[in-house]
Amino acid sequence: MPIIESQVRRDSETFARRRKAMLALIAHIERLEQQVHRCSARAKPQFDKRGQLLPRERLAQLLDPGASFVELSTLAGYAQHDDDGKDEVYGAGIITGIGYVSGTRCMVYVNDAAIKGGTNMPQAYDKLKRSQEIALRARLPFVSLVQSGGGNLFKQHLGFNRAGHRFMTQARSSAAGIPQITVVHGNSTAGGAYIPGMSDYVVMVRGKARAFLAGPPLLKAATGEIADEETLGGADMHATHSGLAEFVAEDDAHAIQIARELVQQLRWHERVPAHHGRAVAPPRYPAEDLCGLVPVDYREAFDSREIIARLVDGSEFTEFKALYDPYTICGFAEIGGWPVGLIGNNGPIDNHGAEKAAQFIQLCGQANKPIIYLQNTTGFIVGKESETAGMIKNGAKLIHAVSNARVPQITVIVGASYGAGNYAMCGRSFEPRFLFAWPNARLAVMGGDQAAMVMEIVEDNKQRARGKALDRDKLEAQSRELKLLYDEASSALYCTSRVWDEGIIDPRRTRELLAELLDLCMRNEKTTLHGLH
Repeated sequence: MPIIESQVRRDSETFARRRKAMLALIAHIERLEQQVHRCSARAKPQFDKRGQLLPRERLAQLLDPGASFVELSTLAGYAQHDDDGKDEVYGAGIITGIGYVSGTRCMVYVNDAAIKGGTNMPQAYDKLKRSQEIALRARLPFVSLVQSGGGNLFKQHLGFNRAGHRFMTQARSSAAGIPQITVVHGNSTAGGAYIPGMSDYVVMVRGKARAFLAGPPLLKAATGEIADEETLGGADMHATHSGLAEFVAEDDAHAIQIARELVQQLRWHERVPAHHGRAVAPPRYPAEDLCGLVPVDYREAFDSREIIARLVDGSEFTEFKALYDPYTICGFAEIGGWPVGLIGNNGPIDNHGAEKAAQFIQLCGQANKPIIYLQNTTGFIVGKESETAGMIKNGAKLIHAVSNARVPQITVIVGASYGAGNYAMCGRSFEPRFLFAWPNARLAVMGGDQAAMVMEIVEDNKQRARGKALDRDKLEAQSRELKLLYDEASSALYCTSRVWDEGIIDPRRTRELLAELLDLCMRNEKTTLHGLH
């Protein structure tokens, strides 16, 4: 297979400038993620006093030591509602991710009860929904560590209509044979009580765990009845009378050990096909280069082949129709020993690029090769020439191909993701198996400069039609406002806050992450469940 010959000059001023800017973005994201951990850790004295482990301590005990853990949507809810994006950064108050429990790859969900008592923040519903979708499609056992005060009553109107989705998906997952294992560490109130209620296996911690549809205050308000928490919904009551709990643990650590044993006895990993076992050659160029070769300003060009050279095994890449179109890059390679197709952008998508990519996607489907999209596009090219050549029709063919691909599709936004280019490169609405973003990612219908220019032309035409003079000061103020809006609302942080991706990643981690996701897609999705394929 041909080897990509890198043209990157590490000693250039451009490389140094880009690297400095990218590292600054990465450092900012890392600080915010660390702040989520710090906000949770502040409650350690209270948890210690109650004889409980912090939520992230529970997570650490659940996961296999040293095994990979892909945390999802770490900054969901960033700068929204009570999350101020500075000192109070909450990650939507829940932790979700893919990790190994007793040698079995699982989806893990943890209420971060150290943040606002584990009450559900609006973006928590979207974050949980996404984790359930991934688990159902990839056939991952779902392990929940629950301690939650239920919905945030001051914010219920922002999430209640979406909250029921978790129970529907939990029911469908269980019916599909995907185990639902729940450990109740503390209160699991109201809707939260249905989490263990709809689980296949429930572990409750004696003296700490409680599950009830209405806690003592609501019970008294609704019926006048008075009952203490332990009598109303304690672990012993549920183990001996209601039948909700299959197992009672003495403390958090004991409960987690029972959960690990439950996963182990499933022998789920035996249902997953073996790893390919092939020797894997690392890329010939260091991942560190990715910080210097990609600009943080989407208006600066770069060659997506340079990214590919640092992601694929041995930097080997067989480019498809290289002479037909220079802007949409397609080709075959391997990542972590898994054969893949890759599609990247070196500019807008033109007629030839759309035709080429559509054909390439069909060939990947024929060969059962997953597709990696490296998004950096301002959209489909416009103009009289491209329209006459059939841009609408050719673009539609590409969108048809993306929509109907049967192989796993994984998207990484490495730069701009504008307009219909986002669709053609398998954006969120096209349901890729996974979508991650780099810190410099931009997502919008168009760039802020273009939006401001469009509105200037519209306003100019409107005033001319009325026979009035154009108010230049008003127009400039409108343009500044529009550019600021687009700058904020298209940023990687704005998008990840709304769970439009699985998270923002350090570019240097991209190969490692893709190898993990490919392994998940190519092995777990082949698992047979009750005769379903």
